[in-house]
Formats: sequence, C-alpha cells, structure tokens
Amino acid sequence: MNFRNAIKAIFGGIKNYATTVWKEVGGYTARFSSFGTNVYANEVVRACIRTLAEHTSKANVKVLRNGLAGDKRLQRMIQYRPNVYMNGKDFLYKVRTLLEINNVVFIYIMRDDLGKCVGLYPMPATQYEAVESGGELYIKFYYPNSTMVHAWDDLAVLRKDYNTSDIWGDTNDAILTSLELLTTTSEGMANAIRSTANLRGILKTTKAMLSPDDAKKQKDRFVEDYMGLTNSSGIAMLDATQSFEPITIQPQIANYKSVEELRNNIYRYFGVNEEAILSKLSGDSWDAFYEARIEPVLIALGLELTNKIFSQRERGFENEIIFESNRMQYMSTANKLALTNFVDRAIMTPNEVREVLNLAPVPWGDKPMSWQNPKMCENEGTEASDDNEGQTV
Repeated sequence: MNFRNAIKAIFGGIKNYATTVWKEVGGYTARFSSFGTNVYANEVVRACIRTLAEHTSKANVKVLRNGLAGDKRLQRMIQYRPNVYMNGKDFLYKVRTLLEINNVVFIYIMRDDLGKCVGLYPMPATQYEAVESGGELYIKFYYPNSTMVHAWDDLAVLRKDYNTSDIWGDTNDAILTSLELLTTTSEGMANAIRSTANLRGILKTTKAMLSPDDAKKQKDRFVEDYMGLTNSSGIAMLDATQSFEPITIQPQIANYKSVEELRNNIYRYFGVNEEAILSKLSGDSWDAFYEARIEPVLIALGLELTNKIFSQRERGFENEIIFESNRMQYMSTANKLALTNFVDRAIMTPNEVREVLNLAPVPWGDKPMSWQNPKMCENEGTEASDDNEGQTV
C-alpha cells in the first residue's frame, strides 16, 4: 500500500453513517473528552514520561503461531515499520507517551483487502466521542480540519487510571495541584532573583523640589560614574547634597525541602524516581522498576493487539503477539558472569549468555551443552556431536 492510499485509509471511516451517542454500562454517556491541561509542558513530568517511554521502546516483539515463533511478515512490520512515519522503537515510544499524558491511547489497525494487518497508527491526541451505528461501537475523533470515525474492532486501546468510563481512563487532574505549586515556586524564585538583581539602593539629595528630569539626570550620572564596570576602584564620592542608602532585599522563597517534596509527588504519581531518570538503576532496583512500570504496559499492548489483529479462530490456534524486554542486560557484571554456570548445565545456550554479556553470537552457540558430556566434534573445531549434544549420561 503506497503512502497516498495509506493516508486515505486512515482518513476513511463511516462519515455517511447515521450515528448516535454510545451509552455505557451504568448510564455513563461517552461524549466528548478533552485532554485538559498539557502536563507534558512541565519539565519534571516530561522527564518522567521520557524515562518510561525510552525503556518501553526497547521491547522486542514476537508474533507466535500455534504457540511457536511464526508470521515473520507481521513481526517484521511491527518491529521495523509499523506505519509510514515510525520504526518499531518510535511506535512504542509514542504509544507510551500518549498513554501517560492522556491516560488512553488509540492505535488504528490498518488492514488490506484480505483483512490482514498492514499498519499500526497511534491516533494523535484530540477530542473524541463514542458513537453507535448499526449496533456497533465506533470512536469519532475531532481534529481542527477533519473528523475521523473508526470501528472499535479496528482500534487497539490502552488505558491507565481505568475507572469512570468503560472506554477511556480518567484524567490527570490529580497531579495538577502539585504541578501548579511547583510552577508557582519556580516563578517565585525567578522573580526574587530579578528583584534582587535590579534594585541596589536609593540615591538621596538635599536639594528641594527637583524636577523629574533633573532627578533622573542625577541618578543616571551616579550609575554611570560609580555603578558601571568602568569604576574599577569600587569607591564613590558624593558631595554634601547627596547620600546613597544601599538596600538589601531578602525575598522569602520556598526551601529545597519543599521543592523536593513537590517533585517527589510527581515522581510517585508516574512511578519513577531520580535513579530511574538518571539511568542509575541496576540489578534488583531495575527488576522492580521493570515489573511495576514497564511490563504491565507491554502485557496490555500484546493482549490488545492479539485480540484486535487476530480473529477468534486464529487465537484458538494460539496465535499471539507479545512484547518482551531483556531485563538481564541491566544486571551487575558479577551477576552476568554467574550466568555462565548455566551454560554447562544446559539451562542456557552459549549465545544466550553472550547476548547478556553484549558479545556477538557464535555459529555453534544456539545448541545447549552439558558438563556431563563436554565432548566436542572436530567439525570446524567448534560444533558439538549431533548424537550426544545436550544429553547427559
């Protein structure tokens, strides 16, 4: 499918169909939903979301057929070019970013004439509405110059803070108070710095009733002669008609502890910390971060794409899409070296351990070995015996 046809497919829909507002369970009306305040404009929020998105984008996709590796076409499409704009890493990065900002992300599944998936498009943030046509659920997206309508079956949907609505997650209003306080604190510190940098003192004169122009001239002359960089001596001299009174301004600003607590509120909300943002996680701390903040999203994305891309019959044959990330890459060097003990016990293959150690694979490294049967044949000096390899005596 070429670029023009792809865009045409994305902008297609059911514009001519008669639609009504979709009624959710419990009578909730899924009308327009606004994404509200742009929390992504805050630097702390962006650092948190960037951390989550970067780690999520490193996941590898696997498409299984009958429970085994298969469907290389679909796997290559998702991994290398899920749509005309993105590679696989960019796709996962944007999906996670939209999810964290909006607490919902819609991924449009483009299909060819045979119903096969040929593209995955994360829908841009906008206002949307759940509508019904012919008893089927559709999502209507409102953009400045266009309106798109897509069937629910053609949209993979991920949600966070999934509570009020059956279709999308709640907003990020819970963190707005901390964001406003942090912004106000930052602006107060900036204003305090400006105020202390501007007013340094008051120049007084005993001359009565000076005109505004004369007062300004005296001030400008004093500043030019004594307050500028040309006064290298640092000494000023005034006659009896003038006096200078310095002013020391000590504005009240929030202390470090208050600012730190506001930042920690945002960290807790997004489930990250300074170590994660600064890429200092390793070992057990990385495992905890992965299991709490990365793995759940990858599981949800795999389940949603599996259910929306494959038919019920295909899922019955154990067709599945999964995303996984190699957590062992973040182990300490000592723990990585300890994995070498698993090779001669046929628990891991040599290439699996070499991958953890960031080494290139070797031709003979995909077959298990056993310390009870270390005999190697002389085929290129490296391959193990076909009869005894991986077996214990």
